[in-house]
Amino acid sequence: MNLGITGIHHVTSGAAGAQEDIDFFTQAVGLRMVKQTVLFDGTAPIYHLYYANANAEIGSVMTTFPFRQAGLTGKRGSGQVQNTAFSVPLGAAKFWAERFKRLGFSDGVAGERFGQQALTFHHPAGLGFEVIEDADDTREPWMTNDVTADVAARGFHSVSMAVREGEEMGRFLIDGLGFEKVGTDGAVTRYSIAGGGAAKQLDIVEHPEMAQGSWRFAQGLVHHVALAVPTETEQTAIKAHLEGLGYTDVSEIKDRNYFHSIYCRSPGGILVEVATSDIGFAIDEPKEHLGEKLLLPPWFEPRRAEIVAPLEPIRVPQYAAHH
Repeated sequence: MNLGITGIHHVTSGAAGAQEDIDFFTQAVGLRMVKQTVLFDGTAPIYHLYYANANAEIGSVMTTFPFRQAGLTGKRGSGQVQNTAFSVPLGAAKFWAERFKRLGFSDGVAGERFGQQALTFHHPAGLGFEVIEDADDTREPWMTNDVTADVAARGFHSVSMAVREGEEMGRFLIDGLGFEKVGTDGAVTRYSIAGGGAAKQLDIVEHPEMAQGSWRFAQGLVHHVALAVPTETEQTAIKAHLEGLGYTDVSEIKDRNYFHSIYCRSPGGILVEVATSDIGFAIDEPKEHLGEKLLLPPWFEPRRAEIVAPLEPIRVPQYAAHH
């Protein structure tokens, strides 16, 4: 069933400190900072930071809310994203293993999944990440002084979700969103969309004994996974389709400035967003200068001084904003 979903759009997680988050993604992982803005929901001023590959492509966009200042904490467990994986070239896992060990972000776990080399590492807030070698990913990476093109992350490879029991989560992905089941590897079942490959696959990991984790905004927890559709036309059809299947808590369309979004809580507990690809990050700053300044949506601009005053001061490394 083709509902118009083209793959992963972005992943949004709760970080702790804003500066340590920037340093982790722009320096350790070598991503491009593509947007500084704020959380549009709620009343407390909180940063919303975006990182991506060279062209800020859909399917490469990692976004974070640094929640330490707000004191928001939660519990890791079932019903959450377990790891967010970046795609790297063949042979690059060795470079990343040595790099993350040296920088103190590695937990030393390396292995294979579906025949590809994988390496896990952790964000300072405790978020789980992986690099997975993928020979077929030709997206243009961002490069830094010490992360060169032959090893750099191309964008997302996949996202793995921890659930206590996977059958209903699989049914939601297949019947609700149009994914196909690819196969299983141990406790992992892979689902793909739009032909599969990097940024077009989700892994469901069964953990029958794992206690329920928090669904709230919190440091060290992934808040949601966003899937991409071209426009609001497909988004509206998916909303109606999900509601027709009985998933009646699909949100109204929300204006996120750089895309429009709907949200639905999946049976496994993970919050799934469907976001449009038709607006992009160059709507309010030139693509050559993405991520250099704090930008607010038009409806927040009159309150800029009030919103910015309590935020942690941050410094974006020059090479994180310039190629």
